[in-house]
Amino acid sequence: MSTELATQPVGKLLIKYSIPAIIAMMVNGLYNVVDRIFIGNIPGVGELAIAGLGITLPLMTILLAFGLLIGIGAAANISLRLGEGKGDLAEKILGNAGVMGIMIGIPITIIGLLFSNQILLAFGASEASLPYAKEYMDIITIGTVPYIIAISVSHLIRSDGNPKLSAIIMAGGCALNIILDAIFIFGLEMGIRGAALATIIAQMGTVFWGLLYFIKGNSNLKFHISNMKPDFTIIKIILAIGVAPFTLQLATSCVQIIANNALRAFGGDSAIAAFATINSIMIMVTMPVIGVNQGAQPIIGFNYGAKQYNRSTQAFKICIIAITIILSIGWLLIQSFPNILVRPFSGNNPDLVALTSNGLRKYSTVLPVIGITIFGSTYMQAIGKAKYAMLLSLLRQVILLIPLMLTLPYIFGLNGVWFSQPIADSIAAVVSAIIVIREIRSIPSATINEADMEAPDKITELVDPV
Repeated sequence: MSTELATQPVGKLLIKYSIPAIIAMMVNGLYNVVDRIFIGNIPGVGELAIAGLGITLPLMTILLAFGLLIGIGAAANISLRLGEGKGDLAEKILGNAGVMGIMIGIPITIIGLLFSNQILLAFGASEASLPYAKEYMDIITIGTVPYIIAISVSHLIRSDGNPKLSAIIMAGGCALNIILDAIFIFGLEMGIRGAALATIIAQMGTVFWGLLYFIKGNSNLKFHISNMKPDFTIIKIILAIGVAPFTLQLATSCVQIIANNALRAFGGDSAIAAFATINSIMIMVTMPVIGVNQGAQPIIGFNYGAKQYNRSTQAFKICIIAITIILSIGWLLIQSFPNILVRPFSGNNPDLVALTSNGLRKYSTVLPVIGITIFGSTYMQAIGKAKYAMLLSLLRQVILLIPLMLTLPYIFGLNGVWFSQPIADSIAAVVSAIIVIREIRSIPSATINEADMEAPDKITELVDPV
């Protein structure tokens, strides 16, 4: 893997690593999207049930935040250590990533089960939607540990140099989730509880498959129980890189809580249900972008760590172009066919379809420009600039969005909710572009030239130092 990352054309590497990552993230997004489609079509209660699911969205985002904290933080450090030729340290990082999932997941489970009603009311639940939200949340909370670790596994396998398997494992988990959704929700008439149970069982399958790969599979890194002994120096470096995506998702959870309460005040449970659907569609549009980010991370991280700065910068430029194209296509589809996109979630409720379509168009107004903010943060993570990565993450979802979400709905009603995100995105894109361009221009000019790239002995000396 080391020689490949140092020598193969950057464009070819990005295709090899990003395509499986895109598939994996699309599959990951389908976990929640499929649940919402099934739940939105439960006879008689679909709208209230999906509103209840929308209330639990901040919890799901918090679990995702911890999964990314561990997964991205560990994966970025593994790539950097492999680039430096430190395989033993990379394996210790892998082991500590596993124990972090357990250490973080158990307290969340206890707190979630003890205070579920209070948490859901704070998340924006109404008297009507609370029972549905609680049914879903209690089961998800019980499965917190496998949920967090499953999110981490895909990143760890990708950093090991096997993005294809990462995608296959995620696809397998999603397929299992879809099958179990149909069985539990409609076959066994378990309703929203069935959707939660299907999700947790599918995540457990993902964890088991990933563990087998690192124990018995053809992996570069091996999982050893001895490496699960907490090493707080290693945990610290995982947190240092992982804190940026963690903070972003945690901020997203805060925004979801604020939005749910504003939606309940100005539109009731129908508006919360609409927002849950809008989030589902936006997830499916942005998941390919996150896949590109994740596919590029080991390439940028390895080459930056190996001082091949020209290759890391080239990867950044190619990715920005690809991400902008993806987002532009998503924007065009949303603006052209909103009704078609939202109808599967709405149980053929025409009022809910109209409300959601209107919100979706407004919420996605400046979608094509957000790539520089999202990928700019990922680029900073990959090159080890944790402070800049955190700044770019906070800029869009905290520094700008939270104040807007707290004020605009009380001035413009529902339109204030729908337009808060695009206003924040526009400002963040400008600021992010300035910061990222300045960072790239500050990169040392010393790098391996094309002649060196063709000299196998020099490459071997670089990636396998004696």
